[in-house]
Amino acid sequence: MSIQDCREFALAHPVCSFATMDGNQPRVRTLLLWRANDDGFIFETQNPKQVYRQMKENPKVEVCFFNNEAELEKAKTLRVTGEVEFLNDADLKKQLMEEWAFLEPAEAVTELFRIKTGEAFFWTMADFLKEQEIARVKF
Repeated sequence: MSIQDCREFALAHPVCSFATMDGNQPRVRTLLLWRANDDGFIFETQNPKQVYRQMKENPKVEVCFFNNEAELEKAKTLRVTGEVEFLNDADLKKQLMEEWAFLEPAEAVTELFRIKTGEAFFWTMADFLKEQEIARVKF
């Protein structure tokens, strides 16, 4: 398993569960991955949202991508753990707005962020009760 395998899986299944901390209360919501490359796993949000405040207060997050297989033998998840880093990159934001035009009304409050470094691993039903033994990839 390589970080490239993780990126490819995430891009093929970009709808993910994204967990933050709100004080001592975990909060999970669905996000859409924008990009995954050498620059990290890149997402967007809007700065009035609670998720933005939560990441500013505690940048540690975990993301879970799922291949949405109904047959348990084919089901697979990718868990990515790391710290978010907000990106102040006008060119990158312009690319986002061109690719995701539906965000245009919220452009002024849209923030890009990424998980640049962290740890990732795949989990399947074959790994039941073996989570601690699963190989991880650091990136």
